[in-house]
Amino acid sequence: MADLVLCEPTELYNILNQVTKLSRLTEPNYLCLLDVRSKQEYDESHVITARRVKKKADEYLIPESVDLECVKYCVVYDNNSSCLDLIRDDSDNSGSENDLLPRGAAIECGKALAHLTRHPVQILRGGYESFSAKYHFFRTQKIIWMPQELDEFQPYPVEIVPGSIDWSSLSFVGDADKLLHIQIEDSPEAFIFPFLRHLCHFIDVHLELGNVILVFSTLGISRSCGVILAYLMHQNEQTLKKSWEHVKKCKNNVCPNRALVAQLSQWETIVLGGFITDISVPLC
Repeated sequence: MADLVLCEPTELYNILNQVTKLSRLTEPNYLCLLDVRSKQEYDESHVITARRVKKKADEYLIPESVDLECVKYCVVYDNNSSCLDLIRDDSDNSGSENDLLPRGAAIECGKALAHLTRHPVQILRGGYESFSAKYHFFRTQKIIWMPQELDEFQPYPVEIVPGSIDWSSLSFVGDADKLLHIQIEDSPEAFIFPFLRHLCHFIDVHLELGNVILVFSTLGISRSCGVILAYLMHQNEQTLKKSWEHVKKCKNNVCPNRALVAQLSQWETIVLGGFITDISVPLC
């Protein structure tokens, strides 16, 4: 089943919240989100921008306006599919590979659509039940979205790791011990290295207390991303390159300036004992 992959609820959440100047949901070939539950369930509530897939006989009928060949992300969900395992149909006792049947409507639909797209069809792990329980604010009854409505869609913070969120713009008022303000300019002269130990310790302490961490800067693509990269390297004892790949998957416009990248490379020597990531090669 190489054409199907599982999509974690957090992955779909991040896909829905990607922005450039506008929400990426405004791009017609960005996301195709398909709901294969019953009409009654869909009408009661579904994930924002999801289109219902009808089934006629044994055929899944996707909306005519959808061109899966050009879509970057095709995500299918039912109520609660949680894996890509197959079950065996023992009705004819043949034991052949053709007797293996998919678990759940989402997988069945994904298999039927896989040949129509250049990218793997993603099956939402846990289905609507899991996603809507965690991200209840993405439930809606709205079926048709006008381009202007998508233009005005306000994204939520991107979730990098459980309990840690990156937000590109935030006004925050709280207790002094819960707010860490590091004043550095977004310029080639920015010097964040001396603060990295303190930043990582601050995040560690609040994650242990069960707090949600919001990391933000003016545009949310350079300084805040640099802090998150440093923390992932510290938390997981992993390279700058591997940390970058993870953040890039969660937030597609990550782009620390060259001065910050050089300092993150220096931080890698503190975490791992040497330079491992080749920063002469663009990481973006």
